[in-house]
Amino acid sequence: MALPIRYEPVKTCKQTGARLGVVHTPHGSFETPIFMPVGTLATVKTMSPEELKEIHAGIILSNTYHLWLRPGHKIIQKAGGLHAFMNWNRAILTDSGGFQVFSLSDMRKIEEEGVFFRNHLNGDQLFLSPEKSMEIQNDLGADIIMAFDECPPYPSSYEYMKQSVERTTRWAERCLQAHRCSDMQGLFGIVQGGEYEDLRRQSAKDLVSLSFAGYAIGGLSVGEPKDVMNQVLAFTTPLLPVDKPRYLMGVGSPDALIDGVIRGIDMFDCVLPTRIARNGTCMTSRGRLVVKNAKYKEDFTPLDPNCDCYTCRNYTRAYIRHLIHCNEIFGFRLTTYHNLYFLLKLMENIRQAIREDCLGDFREAFFESYGLNVTNPKNF
Repeated sequence: MALPIRYEPVKTCKQTGARLGVVHTPHGSFETPIFMPVGTLATVKTMSPEELKEIHAGIILSNTYHLWLRPGHKIIQKAGGLHAFMNWNRAILTDSGGFQVFSLSDMRKIEEEGVFFRNHLNGDQLFLSPEKSMEIQNDLGADIIMAFDECPPYPSSYEYMKQSVERTTRWAERCLQAHRCSDMQGLFGIVQGGEYEDLRRQSAKDLVSLSFAGYAIGGLSVGEPKDVMNQVLAFTTPLLPVDKPRYLMGVGSPDALIDGVIRGIDMFDCVLPTRIARNGTCMTSRGRLVVKNAKYKEDFTPLDPNCDCYTCRNYTRAYIRHLIHCNEIFGFRLTTYHNLYFLLKLMENIRQAIREDCLGDFREAFFESYGLNVTNPKNF
């Protein structure tokens, strides 16, 4: 029986060791490295599916916890699954709900069987376990689903992290046993362990032995310095199978995307580009631009003169600033479109740099243009 998720290697960058590949899913294939726009509630905020296709989004992410609460996984199942419900015929990844539950630190209690917590909307007591997460995700019908793991805060003590890693492995085994759609949905395991190298190694060893369809690296981009994240990636990613996708969860800043790719990551997601867009902050080739600032009131140039997206081809900073100050939804649509286009175009350029064996040179030029420190803590 063919696996629902298959990774096809294409090229390795001679300069950095970064890899170019293709991930094949039941709803189409996409090139990696790739950034996945986040559609928490079965929609990428302000964007239509047609617009996401325009900017070449090959896969998007939705959130198990939020869809469980609203409208409910059974309703989505009755609609024919998440793809039919939201009119998206390309790949979808759903997270396990774990991160959202564990972020409710003052409203939840962790037990071996799962997590008891309070619904953040109405205060009702709920329970989420590996089995329940699999039930919800199976009903949602995403192409890639995630194992339910514990998401420890940063920093955490070594003793706590060790117990957490062991629990995550036990929960991963339960997820595999409960997963009832293995012919249509690829289940990814999540490597935890904080900044502790021996715990990351143990977590990776345990999960690789369980033979998941792909592997994520969790517990990063949770407040640790970026050099710590890069160090963890440097010793963790090589522990994962070369023939399966590697996913770094919750990372979406341009510098972290480039550095993650150099350290062997294939897939990324983050709410950053859409969230800051709604605050009037735009990603440009020269760094962040806060278009709602007063100095752009009479600026009739594009958000980014080097960008050819719909927003930059048709609208000025002054107009977008006006819309946002008037709380007009169209302004948020324009900034969101631009930010997602910017990151997806960045990933396209990264893939081209891998093809041309020059990702290190690309990194240096991009960091200089973006106003970032070019110094690399690792010689690729």
